[in-house]
Amino acid sequence: MRFSKATALAAVATTAQAQRPENTTICDYYTTALLKENTADNQATLLTLIVNTVVIGNYTEPNVGVTVPGILAAGKYNGADVNLLPYFTGELESTNKGGDHGVSVNFLDDGGAEPLKKNKPANTDKSAQYFLITHLYQFFGSLLGCSQQGMPGFDAYSGEASMYEVHKFMALDENEIGYFITQVGLTAASFGVADSDVQAVGKALNSLFGSRCAPPTAVIPAQGEQLQAICIEDTCPVADKATCDKYEAVVEPSTASSSGSMTATPTGSSSSAPTPTGSDSATPTPTDGMGSSPSSSATPIPTGGAATNGFGLAAVVGGIAAFLL
Repeated sequence: MRFSKATALAAVATTAQAQRPENTTICDYYTTALLKENTADNQATLLTLIVNTVVIGNYTEPNVGVTVPGILAAGKYNGADVNLLPYFTGELESTNKGGDHGVSVNFLDDGGAEPLKKNKPANTDKSAQYFLITHLYQFFGSLLGCSQQGMPGFDAYSGEASMYEVHKFMALDENEIGYFITQVGLTAASFGVADSDVQAVGKALNSLFGSRCAPPTAVIPAQGEQLQAICIEDTCPVADKATCDKYEAVVEPSTASSSGSMTATPTGSSSSAPTPTGSDSATPTPTDGMGSSPSSSATPIPTGGAATNGFGLAAVVGGIAAFLL
């Protein structure tokens, strides 16, 4: 989509001061606010901007003053060191390919941060990186209620139905999950999303994935109820109506041996990427994980840096317009 800055700023003038209507999803509302037209292509663009920022941190300007380190940057959560990068580099045997233990998969095998900075998932469409990032676009599109998803321009989610099955060999704890959710919240705030909506997203993610032994839940309606808990270590809070008997014993990931085999292609069905046309604190530690080095500490969520008035959102729209032109 190509449009002028004047058009973008005019689009925000009628929406910036209003609260999101209860009957309008987060995806639909902010697609219209930031990209004017609520189309499948624009929803795909919005999810590309969001997911790429969650992964590598801020890469668009301006960002209303909210620093996003990204999930690949090492940091702290509740005073504990958190480093999610080894789960993505193949350093750990933590990917579920159907056996009784995890295997090593390099999910940064197709350009790392560079294509993400260019608003793409990867350099090609045959890599583990492409598979992962495009499925994140689709999954979060469904979570955020993108009404045009499944139409030409933005594919419906076609990946694994159970997030527990996807993540069970990662053996994630409360601090790792908390750090991930914080990066999602900071990303939303950096695009001018209202604090109330940032909180709603964080609460939904924590409710769905942050409690041990959570009962089967339908995240993607078409896929039905599935086990969804990602936080499965003993440090994780136990869910209401816990169904611990449905979950297997936690298997800690082993460090991949340098002489062992590393696969770069996960199992499962790959799908086409959307193609754009244009409570606790988490503190980042500078890292060169994917070429992303945060310059300042992340703020707690909710963050006061998320400008939701006309000026803040207008600045975001102007920056995105310039970025896509």
